[in-house]
Amino acid sequence: MVVVERRVYERIRERLGRLYGEAALPRLMDRLQLIIGRYGVGADCLPEAAGCAPWDQTDAVLISYGDMVCASNEAPLATLRRFLEQHVGDAISSLHLLPLFPYSSDDGFAVIDYRQVDPALGDWPDVDALADDYRLMLDLVINHVSSQSRWFRAYTNGMAPERHYFIEVDPKADLSAVVRPRTSALLRSVQTPYGERHVWATFGQDQIDVDFSNPDVLFEYLDILLFYVHHGAQIIRLDAIAYLWKQLGTACIHLPQTHEIVKLLRDLLNLVAPRVLVMTETNVPHAENISYFGKGDEAHLVYQFSLPPLLLHAMHSGNGRYLTEWAAALAPPPPGCTYFNFTASHDGIGVRPLEGLLPQSQLDALVAAMEERGGLVSRRSNPDGSATPYELNITYFDAVGTPGDQEVSIRRFLCAQTIALSLQGIPGIYFNSLLGASNNLRGAEQSGRARTINRQKWALPELEVMLGEESSHQARQLLPEYLRRLRIRRAQPAFHPDGPQRVLELPAGLFGVRRVAPDNSQSLWMVANLTGAPVQLGFGRLVRRPRELSWTELIGGWHQSGEQLPSRFELEPYQVAWLVGH
Repeated sequence: MVVVERRVYERIRERLGRLYGEAALPRLMDRLQLIIGRYGVGADCLPEAAGCAPWDQTDAVLISYGDMVCASNEAPLATLRRFLEQHVGDAISSLHLLPLFPYSSDDGFAVIDYRQVDPALGDWPDVDALADDYRLMLDLVINHVSSQSRWFRAYTNGMAPERHYFIEVDPKADLSAVVRPRTSALLRSVQTPYGERHVWATFGQDQIDVDFSNPDVLFEYLDILLFYVHHGAQIIRLDAIAYLWKQLGTACIHLPQTHEIVKLLRDLLNLVAPRVLVMTETNVPHAENISYFGKGDEAHLVYQFSLPPLLLHAMHSGNGRYLTEWAAALAPPPPGCTYFNFTASHDGIGVRPLEGLLPQSQLDALVAAMEERGGLVSRRSNPDGSATPYELNITYFDAVGTPGDQEVSIRRFLCAQTIALSLQGIPGIYFNSLLGASNNLRGAEQSGRARTINRQKWALPELEVMLGEESSHQARQLLPEYLRRLRIRRAQPAFHPDGPQRVLELPAGLFGVRRVAPDNSQSLWMVANLTGAPVQLGFGRLVRRPRELSWTELIGGWHQSGEQLPSRFELEPYQVAWLVGH
């Protein structure tokens, strides 16, 4: 039985009125009631009840394509499940399955059919089985569809209602204010029964933007959203949400109507599936990114897009100044919200989130360093016709590593990953990072897409050899240690996403934070050495009277009573310490 919370229902009504006008409300509210009752979803607690705890320190998300691991005569989704059972287990709590639908380009993000699993991956029962094992995150690719989708084919044939689903623009219109994430043409020419038309295509000619000023489009996506929840999705990632609403004469990014729709999606989930979380994907400067928390009424989770490049800069420079300044200035997320901390994903390392945080000279040096390590650079168009770096395409292992020195590369990589695991929020780990994957240069060359460099996929026998006792691949050392740290982390109340965070004032070669459990049952200090030389630090830099406590270092496994505590401790190059004072 669906428990309808009247306050939330009225908020949805108000939002629909602001978006589409009061006159349309009776029809839209009737449609809403039909959608609420269509799927087998319902509330098992009141939407805004305090007892619905959405997360804790055991949460960690693995980001993976459905065919990241393949085996003969088995659906890749089933093979992925088998690999996770055998090699990962409970070290992660959640699985983000990147788009698993039939698609025409962009490795899944040009969706042809939102309701069908790509037969090359498996079928919905395979997805349901993974949802039985892990908290499942699915993508709602909401800004655009494939040019091969049924919707767009119907549009080109002049069929209703789809002929009103896309944004037609006069090619002579002034579009100079539009913020672009790509260098491709913004408009695509297409022939229709009504003659040539030009439609909006933010991300490329195969990805056609849909028109959310038409409420029929909104309701298509509301229906798809609940279809995913019906299949076990507990986190919904809103892909490229920042560009959703278009209005000529504006930047067409972060418009008020876009924020209103995010709030509406959250309200709908509060009505029918209050334990389902919303996460926004907005690869933009930090202040713009966190605006999607709203006042605690938009996204539950927001990517920390500034973290990957700032952490990369700190590891390369051996100087935590800019990382520290950014982390110290972070405002606590609103109640019921938290950060999604990651270092790598299926995309590149975005550099727009560095705007205002890192001097241009430092960014230029970082870009050059990535190119020296075999990385590629994707660029975006500016209003003046110039192109500037948009993202660095490189695996995070190769990005932070030392070419030719596997041992040092592993230490540097684990240092970066452990820092990310320590920050307030929920950690996200990309499958390729879990294995310390190197640049897939051959794949990038064959596909002609820079992002393929970080989208390596494996045959299961190949992975078994990589992880075998005789293997010299970095994954053999890296995976067990990564999983060990994840399991240590999940047992620490101080790493609860709601636990406060204080950034430590440390020398430039170090970075550290203090985490405290929400119930004050544990305090934990993370200190990381960003340099290639041993560094000593006094316990007095962490707490005023350290000898009044007994200390445990969780990663190294040592324990020291307060009476015997030395005044200083040493961190080896790229070592991270998790210190708990009892």
